[in-house]
Amino acid sequence: MNATPAQRQAALLATAGRVLAGGGLGLFVLPPELNVVVARGEGSHVWDVAGREYIDYHLGSGPVLLGHGHPAITRAVAEQLPKGTTYYFLNEAEIELARRLVDAVPCADAVHYTGSGTEATFYALRMARAFTGREKVLKFEGAWHGMHDYGLWGTVPAAASPYPRAAPDSIGVPAATGDTVLVAPFNDATRAVELIEQHAHELAAVIVEPLQRVLLPEPGFLAALRAVTAKHGIVLVFDEIVTGFRIAWGGAQEKYGVVPDVATYGKAVSGGLPLAVIAGRHDVMATLDARHQPRERVVWATHTLNGNPICAAAGCAALDVLGAPGVYPRLAATGRRLREGIVEAGTRHGFTVQAPGEDAVFGVRFTARRPLRNWIDLTTADKDLGLRWALELLRRGLLVNPNEKFYVSIAHSDADVDRTLDVVDAAFAALAREVGR
Repeated sequence: MNATPAQRQAALLATAGRVLAGGGLGLFVLPPELNVVVARGEGSHVWDVAGREYIDYHLGSGPVLLGHGHPAITRAVAEQLPKGTTYYFLNEAEIELARRLVDAVPCADAVHYTGSGTEATFYALRMARAFTGREKVLKFEGAWHGMHDYGLWGTVPAAASPYPRAAPDSIGVPAATGDTVLVAPFNDATRAVELIEQHAHELAAVIVEPLQRVLLPEPGFLAALRAVTAKHGIVLVFDEIVTGFRIAWGGAQEKYGVVPDVATYGKAVSGGLPLAVIAGRHDVMATLDARHQPRERVVWATHTLNGNPICAAAGCAALDVLGAPGVYPRLAATGRRLREGIVEAGTRHGFTVQAPGEDAVFGVRFTARRPLRNWIDLTTADKDLGLRWALELLRRGLLVNPNEKFYVSIAHSDADVDRTLDVVDAAFAALAREVGR
């Protein structure tokens, strides 16, 4: 007897629970009754193996800015595939993508490819150490810089860290790495500048998400970091893995008007394929250049698949699409309507809810704390309500990651927004009944 689509999905989920560590791909797995196995995506929608359709606001955790299966991306990949998937040596697509990135990114004199955002931020810090001859770095509490040992300090604390120290976020992170990582609260320019001044003689880099998760930088905060790092010869690194080519063509550097020394890019930069980029000033990027210095003076940061022609061709195609007139205003208008509609519906049903962030990427948080300036402010949100509301969205056909970000694509249509706001209203109504409001 042939299995039904629902039975086939159930069987696949059972197999995943047995053969995948943790039963999934990350730290969060959906409840069994709502878990999905995605069969395909098209534009702003995905379908699971059971045949159910969702409007996708997770977008693969951000990379699918153009929407699933965009013709320009599939065409570029299809044209390259018969020519080979990787060479390790230079290829035309990687050179062309690098040229376009240098033209688009304000801080970029040159770029270097990696395979993921984690690698990009990890190597950017290594480059800063080599460039300055110093070992310590400063990050901001609540910032997400990937899964390497230097990034996983003070990312999700339940209470304020004992600045400039912090606790590790994962077991298995060597305590010794914490000796080289200073942590400061986001959006507190006075505290950050004081810490940087105190430790300037040993700081190689300050790394910051200019939009930290869903927290907007306050006026003057990024400029203060720029001024104090320039004063002391410290490398300022913008982690633009999320913001790059999403909140503006020139990313956060363009949007907020502050140019770092180095920036890291990922997610949207290659149309949904696995590629990330380090971009920066010539003198800092020269730490990677084995042509003009002895090998012992060169930072090692190479991988087998870096800059492979499949991902690079997809990146060129993605930039073609994103560079078309009107793309960013339309993207912002779509996200703005969603944000405003979500807050309006929540308020109407008796919830104190906010949608912090930018129009193209934002969060939904159940909290009365205003303003939301830093990670500790975000911890005031009712995560249980956030989870229950998100599960109601999933039941009604919106694909979201509870208590995380809503990612908006250029493929989301007015009809998608109409349907989404209907679902959002129904989800708030169901939650209100559940909690007796």
